[in-house]
Amino acid sequence: MNRLIRIVGIVLAAAGTAASAGAQVGVPGVPLPQAPLPQLPVARDPVAGTLRTATSTLTEARKLRVREILRTERETVEADPDGQPILRRQVGALSPTPEALARAEAAGFRVLRRDTLEALGLTLFVLETPQGLSTRRALKKLRELDPAGEYDFNHLYLGSGEEAGSPERATAAAPLPPVPSGTRVGLIDSGIDVAHPVLAAATIVRHGCDGASFPAPHGTAVASLLVGQGEGFESVISGATLYAADIFCGHGGGSLSLLAVELDWMAREKIAVVNISLVGAKSILLTGLVRAMTSRGFLLVAAVGNDGPTAPPLYPASYPGVIGVTGVDADRRVLPEACRGEQVDFAARGASLSGAALGGRFEEIRGTSFATPIVAGLLARSLQEPDAARASAAVDGLAATAIDIGNNGTDPSYGKGLVGADLHPGHRE
Repeated sequence: MNRLIRIVGIVLAAAGTAASAGAQVGVPGVPLPQAPLPQLPVARDPVAGTLRTATSTLTEARKLRVREILRTERETVEADPDGQPILRRQVGALSPTPEALARAEAAGFRVLRRDTLEALGLTLFVLETPQGLSTRRALKKLRELDPAGEYDFNHLYLGSGEEAGSPERATAAAPLPPVPSGTRVGLIDSGIDVAHPVLAAATIVRHGCDGASFPAPHGTAVASLLVGQGEGFESVISGATLYAADIFCGHGGGSLSLLAVELDWMAREKIAVVNISLVGAKSILLTGLVRAMTSRGFLLVAAVGNDGPTAPPLYPASYPGVIGVTGVDADRRVLPEACRGEQVDFAARGASLSGAALGGRFEEIRGTSFATPIVAGLLARSLQEPDAARASAAVDGLAATAIDIGNNGTDPSYGKGLVGADLHPGHRE
């Protein structure tokens, strides 16, 4: 507990130095002015996210992060009715009709940005609410103006894994078969440190943030588990091409509007398997985006989250068609902080892993975020192009290899079972 208090103190001190002005985050090809994202405090070691040993603290990590964002960025971020962070005075509209958009503008709403998601056949508008109208009331007003439309808050999504302290080097594990030629995998996360020794030789195609680079611990660690390579380091699909989209752009969370842009990029590039180690609220807008991806044969592989076994479902992992991943420890026991429920499809190693960290270092990492790339990498080996039938066959094929370590059959803790049991990606002796 003393350690927790000390860490929280560091968080508060760091948050106090954060710039209060919003930053413009550019997205290539968007003709309208960009909506400013809040200058959110960025989680850095050991600030806002270092894993604690007590289970109660583990499950509180994201909630603490959300509370800090809401406290320090109250001018640009607020909570939705369920306490999830949203961008203040912003409401998203998914493919509204011209008539509905005209009614919204007549009621005082202003278009902040328009993203044409050509590959998904959708258009996402971000509308600024009229002065004097709260975000909640504004959303209600839009739904009254267009009952058949799809409107929701512009939610923020956060990482689902934490640095856990000093690096733990893994012992040798069974080698994987060679990665099929032409294998590609997608990653939507925070920025990655492409100069890190285990990522410098990897083939990485970056997108987002108007071309600017914002390396961050979470995205760097996940990327290393997927495609990192080098002496003493093993990844799931070393040699594959990583398509990495940054929706954080140096901030503490990624907005749904930028997530939409990057899903469309993955669809345009035909990246069949996309790793999303992010969690957040259920959203009408995200529902439509996920449906558009999965119906086209893409596999979205997402972390189920670390809010605890009794926590409500987190998204996008809990959507039908999304592959939800939980984590287990070295003894194949589900992580005590992992969420449980029907959204759990597979379990993979999510503890005692050592991933790439900023500054060329390695850190021990823990959480469902870091189990997710194991599942995504295994699926990417067998699905090279988006195709609904082949995607289903890839999932069935992976399920056939799963080890049933929970109740007989599919269960809410382990899903269909443990996959990649012999894998231990990361830094090793």
